[in-house]
Amino acid sequence: MLKGAFPVDSFRGMKTPFYFYDMDLLQRTLEEVRLQAGRFPGFQVHYAVKANSNPEILKVIAESGLGADCVSGGEVAAAFEAGFPAESIVFAGVGKSDEEIRLGLRLGISRFNVESEAELEVIDSLAAQAGTVAPVSIRVNPDIGAHTHANITTGLAENKFGIYHEELESVLRMVLGMKHVRFCGLHFHIGSQILDMADFVALCNRVNEITSRLKRSALPVGDLNVGGGLGINYQHPNHLSIADFKGYFETFARHLDLDPGQTVHFEPGRSVVAPCGTLISRVLYIKEGVTRQFAILDAGMTELIRPALYHAYHRIENLSSDEAEELYDVVGPICESSDVFGKGLSIDKCHRGDFMAIRSVGAYGESMSSRYNLRPLAGTLFYRK
Repeated sequence: MLKGAFPVDSFRGMKTPFYFYDMDLLQRTLEEVRLQAGRFPGFQVHYAVKANSNPEILKVIAESGLGADCVSGGEVAAAFEAGFPAESIVFAGVGKSDEEIRLGLRLGISRFNVESEAELEVIDSLAAQAGTVAPVSIRVNPDIGAHTHANITTGLAENKFGIYHEELESVLRMVLGMKHVRFCGLHFHIGSQILDMADFVALCNRVNEITSRLKRSALPVGDLNVGGGLGINYQHPNHLSIADFKGYFETFARHLDLDPGQTVHFEPGRSVVAPCGTLISRVLYIKEGVTRQFAILDAGMTELIRPALYHAYHRIENLSSDEAEELYDVVGPICESSDVFGKGLSIDKCHRGDFMAIRSVGAYGESMSSRYNLRPLAGTLFYRK
């Protein structure tokens, strides 16, 4: 959505800060996901609920036909309540509690993506108590890096996620010997906000090595889950508002060595919802420092923690001004020095009360918000033309 297209007049009755969701853009994004994945038989897409679990967002995504990728019992319950069929829900995470596992078993979810031998033993025991068999995939740590921030890289040997690929055969034999789990496939995920398709090619090459090794040992492979990780363009949300799903799915179709009829699962989150969300805030004060000028907003790290957590960039626009640009450090009101959205940003001249738009916050904005400093949670505005 272009700056001039924001319905600023409708903001005036809203208490700031709030999350503004462009539902038309979300629908166009979902249509592109379905179109591009649908070109390849056996490709199935599950939305990563952790990116944004707002019930209205989940409902729209469920209605689009995508499945759900969950990393907690709360997300499993929210996905089910939003209309995702249980058979489309997959449940990952290194620390599933007994109650979370029981919930997945009761609902009859599609898959537990298992990350350790200890977890396998617990799932087998709980499934036995429930008189059922739990469907599982083994999450494999492929020891593949990604060109992204260190805190959102998940596929290296030193990360906490998954079973190291060289230990896979012994763990797979363990699974096959259990009475109350059913092996379904292999799960991989190497990180988030990946824009270099070469990282996904490297993943494909490692997956091919691993599956070839299993076949030589007469062990089953099952289906494949390659995770998510596709990034978005944070610098140009107005002109590049939909991620490169075409290149993403084509990369896996071209480089994975698949057996006839083999299913491949994908788990995008950020690329589905980040562009449709904007954090709308007001300028509280303009503060003239000794060497810097500050625009102090009523939104802070409680509404968007990514800049404080990862030094993440989000484009910021002044929706109320067309004056000449000036340089600002854009900061929030939280009692932390890290409560900074950006430093030395060139923005149309700011005044107290101006509406500011912090773009591309549909992922890991609302879902990571908090009540630190006892601030109220921000509201939402769902916009449809």
